[in-house]
This record gives sequence, C-alpha cells and structure tokens, in this order.
Amino acid sequence: MPPWNRTAEPRRTALLSGLALLATTAVALAVAVLPRSHGTPSPGVIGSPPPVDLIDRIGSFVAGFSGTDGYRTPDAAERAHLSRGVELVLNGRASAARKELSGVGFTVRVLRLTGSNRQVAEVSEERSTARGWGRVYVDLSRPARWSVQVPHPRSDLRSELIGADLFSRVPGGVLVLAGAPRDVGQGNAADVAHRRDTTFNAVCDMLVARGFPAVQVHGFADESSPGHDVVVSPGVAAANSDVRRAADLIAAAGQRVCRVWEQSCGRLEGTTNIQSASAAERGVPFLHIENSRGVRDSAAARAEVAGALAEVARHWNR
Repeated sequence: MPPWNRTAEPRRTALLSGLALLATTAVALAVAVLPRSHGTPSPGVIGSPPPVDLIDRIGSFVAGFSGTDGYRTPDAAERAHLSRGVELVLNGRASAARKELSGVGFTVRVLRLTGSNRQVAEVSEERSTARGWGRVYVDLSRPARWSVQVPHPRSDLRSELIGADLFSRVPGGVLVLAGAPRDVGQGNAADVAHRRDTTFNAVCDMLVARGFPAVQVHGFADESSPGHDVVVSPGVAAANSDVRRAADLIAAAGQRVCRVWEQSCGRLEGTTNIQSASAAERGVPFLHIENSRGVRDSAAARAEVAGALAEVARHWNR
C-alpha cells in the first residue's frame, strides 16, 4: 500500500462498516413498517424487502398440507381476532394489526413481488401449527378494492396457483387462502366454502361488508362437466355484467366455458356456497369459477384463466 494511503485505510473501513449497518437497518425497517392501503396510499416503506415469487411461495405452503389431519375449528373469539387483524392491515394500522393478530398466533410480514416494486402484507402464523387457518395477502401499492378467494387448496389441486397468479397481476387486491384440504378434520369442518364457523369465512364476511367484489377459484374433475374447461357462475345471485364479461373473456382466451345461466353445468353452480350467499345479501358482485383438472394441470391454461379474470379485477379497481 502506498504510504499516503495508510492513514486513510482505517477511515475507509469504518465508513464501509457504517454504510453496511445503515443498509441492514433499512431492510429491517421495511419489515417493521406497514404502509397504508386505505384511503390515499403512503409513499411506501424505508428500504425494500427481498423479492418473492408469490406463486412459488403459496405452492410451497400448500404442498406442506397434511392429507389426513391439520385442522381445528376456530371459536368465535379467534375468528374475530383474525378478521379484525386483517381489517387493521387494510386500514394501514400496522402496530394495532400485529397486536390483534398476536392473540391468535398470527403476524404480518411485508413482501415484495418478484419483477416489481409492489409490496404486499402476508398475514400468516408466526410458526407452523396444525390448525389449518390459512393465510391472507393484502396489496399495499394502492387502496384494496377486490378479493380473490381460494377455499379448497390441494383438494382442488393447483387452484391456489390460479388465485396467486390473479392476485399478482392486479394491484389493489386481497387474497384469502384456506389452510387445509377440505376433507380433513371432523365432518366437513374444513370445507370453508360451506361453513360459517371458519377464519376464512370471517375474513370474507369482513371484505364483503366493505363492498369488495370477489372471485372464488375452484376445481372440478373433467368428467363432471364433459366438454368444458371452465364453469362460470354468479353463485346464488343472478348473472350480472361482471359474470357475463368474465365468461366471455375466458372463452376469448381459448377455454371452453359453461355458463350456468344458459345450461346445466354438472352441478357446479356454487348455489350452496356460503360466501356467495353473503355477497348476494349485500348486492356485491361474486364470481364462482370452476376449473377442470386439465386447466389446472396446464401452466399455460392457468395463466389464460388468470389473465382473463384480471381484466374483470382491473374494472373493479376503476
């Protein structure tokens, strides 16, 4: 080392160490600070969390489900804790949300979606349990206005990947994901599309009370509706313009669509769906989307369905 640099070297080392400390602190603050997603969005957090491919993340989460157990019915207080916690996230109240959610062993993590600067809040368990209460994702890049619901992950194989793709495509959404296959637990306790006493339904009820339109993603065996790739239904309500547009967009993407208001679709109409009934009572749009096994097994077909539904979600954002 030249003699004129020997004195400067310790200073340079100290400066680099200080900069490294500041960078580490900024990333920590990114996880600790939750921007507002209600009203006018805030400028965003300090620093940036590492990027996450949400489709892969949710796929890995669902792959860890047990096929025989892993569900406990939550009591009324537990359902209320989780629902209020998610609503506090929607209102941008990070500290209050974490306090509320800690009562049921949940927390809020801030993630950044791969390929963008969009940040999302992940409401999930602090550590893995066998309760099967799922996860909720809230987009933080703009005020949330719509939701996508996945009630039967793993049971309706890869339906969760369609839901994750749809959520990732359109800002301003909330993704509600069940945490266990529909046939675990006692009776139909984990079939969250047909039970009111679930954390899944508690969150969906809160969202419909806020007027959030919803897409609920399901799957069916190919032989249940031969000749069709996707069954589109409004659930218990009459078919409105959103449902009809969704069917047309999915058909235009190349999928064979069965429209339940025009013909029988193999008893896949969703008329016993609890979330559909709640939406109909409040006059909130609800799309019940059944996807064949052939669609769910194809990455290209899944993307076509998610892309078509994204156009409807973008309309809801406006």
